[in-house]
Order: sequence, then structure tokens, then C-alpha cells
Amino acid sequence: MADLNVDLKTEGDVTLVYPRGFINAHTVRTFEQILQEQVERKSYRIVINCADLRYISSAGLGALMGVIDEVRENQGDIKLSNMSENIFNIFDILGFTHLYKIFEDEVEALKSFSEADATE
Repeated sequence: MADLNVDLKTEGDVTLVYPRGFINAHTVRTFEQILQEQVERKSYRIVINCADLRYISSAGLGALMGVIDEVRENQGDIKLSNMSENIFNIFDILGFTHLYKIFEDEVEALKSFSEADATE
């Protein structure tokens, strides 16, 4: 069975999430729990760095959808960065590229939060 490990880091008021491995029906609970914990902590600014993500199933995408409304209702967002072509294609085919902002790298994703603050 493919594994998933997730590391967390904080950069200012942004939580960085680093999934490594596969998010599928067997591992999605771990991913969901981490996202839910961020919402419970009122950490509504999240960057998911996909550099080491090898696969995400519809269950993983469902985990993102499960928290995005509450995150955005609290003036936050979930932004994605460092996607491989394979992961990007999964998001694109399912229309998730229209729902989430995707950045080339983590630095750009982090910067987009401070740019949003500057325009408010």
C-alpha cells in the first residue's frame, strides 16, 4: 500500500503543508485530519506544497473541498505550489485549476497572501 507522510511548517500566519507520497482512499483520512486541524486552529491561510506528492485521487480532492468553504468564509485561502505535471493534470482534468490558485513555487504562493493584504 502506498504511504503518505505530511509535514507542517509555519511562515508568519501561513501554514505550509508538505504531503509526501500518495493521497488515495487508504491515506486520505490523514490528509483530511491535517486540513481539519488547521481550520480548528483558525489557520485559514494554507499553502500545500506538492513537490513530493506523487498522486492525489478524487478522495484527496474531496478533502480539499471539505474545508475550502470555511477557510474562505474566514478570509483565508488554500493555495497550491510546486506541482508536477502529473499532479497538475489531475487538478486540470477535474476542473480544480479554476477553484484553486496554483503557483510555480512556494515563495510565489506565500507572496500572494501578502499581496492580497496590500490590496485590502
